[in-house]
This record gives sequence, structure tokens and C-alpha cells, in this order.
Amino acid sequence: MKAEIVNGELLPMPPAGDLPNRAAGGVYVSLRQYESVLGTGRAYTDNAALNVSLPNRESFSPDAAFYTGKPSGMKFLEGAPDFAVEVRSENSYGPEAERRVAEKRRDYFAAGTLVVWDVDLLSGDRIKVYRASDPENPTTYRAGEIAEAEPAVPGWRFPVNDLFK
Repeated sequence: MKAEIVNGELLPMPPAGDLPNRAAGGVYVSLRQYESVLGTGRAYTDNAALNVSLPNRESFSPDAAFYTGKPSGMKFLEGAPDFAVEVRSENSYGPEAERRVAEKRRDYFAAGTLVVWDVDLLSGDRIKVYRASDPENPTTYRAGEIAEAEPAVPGWRFPVNDLFK
């Protein structure tokens, strides 16, 4: 089971269901194909671990990510991803979940992440793109639109409809 270290404790994260896993996988495949175009960085799937050093958090395990730090071989990656994708699962809704999602996003930015996607498969606001440069004002992409992750993954684009393939 994947987990993150938050406030000194191991925080287990339940496995993803059908739609959230397929959506995160689609983003990963697109990022992986884009690696050679950009010529730098690497795409990572769900369950990759990234060590960080924040007062309240020691690691991240995003649903998909793009990372330009140094390769680490068999060890966990060091540092935050440039781009993190968090796909909401069935337990990621309601006031408490909203608080946790916002807190994790703040942690990503504090650790150096440039862009965080909040992917919501149940609402009309499918992808909210948060940027470290303006974390309180996300860009929203809906079905039929093309999302991006500027400046973390320059030139890369992802059709929102591909979340449902």
C-alpha cells in the first residue's frame, strides 16, 4: 500500500478505484511520451516516492508526476516533483477532504513543486491547475478542453476527455 510521511507518521493511502487509476495512468502515459520531446525530466506513475524536508512532511507519492531532479536508482527520489497530479478517489470529497487536499497542495508548493493538478472526475470542473506563482487562483479545464502544466512541463498538453479513456 502506498503511504506518505506526514507530521512524523506514516499516512496510508488507499488504493485507487477504476476511474481514478485509469485517469492517472493516462496522464502518466502522455507525460512519458513527452519526455523525449522536452529532452529533460522523467514521468512517474502512482506510488513513486519523493523525499522532501518540510516541518510537517517527509514525502509525497502523487498519482502521476514529472520530475527533473537527479535519478536515484533503486532509492526514493530526492525533492519535490516539478508537476504533481492528484486524482480524487471516492473518499476525496467533503469538507475534511477539501482541507486535506488544500493542505497537501500547500506542501507541494513549499517543497518546490511548480504545478499541481487537482483532477475531479465527478464534477464539471475536471482539472484545476494550481501554480506556485498564484496558488489561490487555479485555471480550470473541463471536458472538451485541453489542459496544460506550464511552466513545469513546457509545451505539453493533455485533452481533458482523455481522463475517461
